[in-house]
Amino acid sequence: MFTNFLTCEGKKFEIIFHQSHEPSRVNVPFSDAVETEELLFLTGQIGKNHKTGELVSGGIEAETKQVIENIKDVLEYHNLSLDEVVKCTVILKNIDDFKAFNAVYTTYFTKKPARTTYAASGLAGGASIEIDVIAAK
Repeated sequence: MFTNFLTCEGKKFEIIFHQSHEPSRVNVPFSDAVETEELLFLTGQIGKNHKTGELVSGGIEAETKQVIENIKDVLEYHNLSLDEVVKCTVILKNIDDFKAFNAVYTTYFTKKPARTTYAASGLAGGASIEIDVIAAK
């Protein structure tokens, strides 16, 4: 879906609402990614293996790795990489998992994008972590 907007200077720009490239996520009630001229906003990812449809086992480290691999897949589909990520929002089910999550996270996000991390009492699909990102194009 395409939507046109005007900037403050009156210049038109387009917003593209992308469906998922994953067949199992085509009918979800949200966009997998939303694209503007300069940014790509990804929907939150949990540690669900998209090939099996199951949440990975192995605790916060395994879920964090799967979440970031899911993010990488979406970025690569849009010809981007983790190096273009400028902002991450991280939601942990348990803030006590922060140190273990961070140990995995720092191996992937070497450019150190801006980040917000907080805990919430429940996440979709019984997940222990959810991450959404904004990438520069």
